[in-house]
Amino acid sequence: MTISVSSAKAKGRKLQQWVRDLILATWPKLSADDVHSTSMGSNGEDLQLSPAARQRFPYSVECKARASIGIYSFYDQAKANAGKHEPLLVVRANRRNALVVVDAEHFFTLIKKLDKNDRTRAAKG
Repeated sequence: MTISVSSAKAKGRKLQQWVRDLILATWPKLSADDVHSTSMGSNGEDLQLSPAARQRFPYSVECKARASIGIYSFYDQAKANAGKHEPLLVVRANRRNALVVVDAEHFFTLIKKLDKNDRTRAAKG
């Protein structure tokens, strides 16, 4: 069964907005004006960040919401083997850089801790 174009765009938009909301929740001092979800089909990054947001979150975000992405089966295997530890998947295709895959909420928790540590060191420094 195929999904309509409008449904596919809505699915992608929902993912972009979820990531936007995670960024805003991680850095409560940022406002909604600091992180924008771009329109579907536009070129470039899926989230536009203000200079203040970019300083805290120096990543370029690309969101893909699809019914099936093969990487999930690899991540499921990492989860099954992880026991009480956080699963981390490293993937690499021929002639490509290796990529690390972790749960998105875990990633934002890590980034929040790093940001908090940086601010603590700056205040002491």
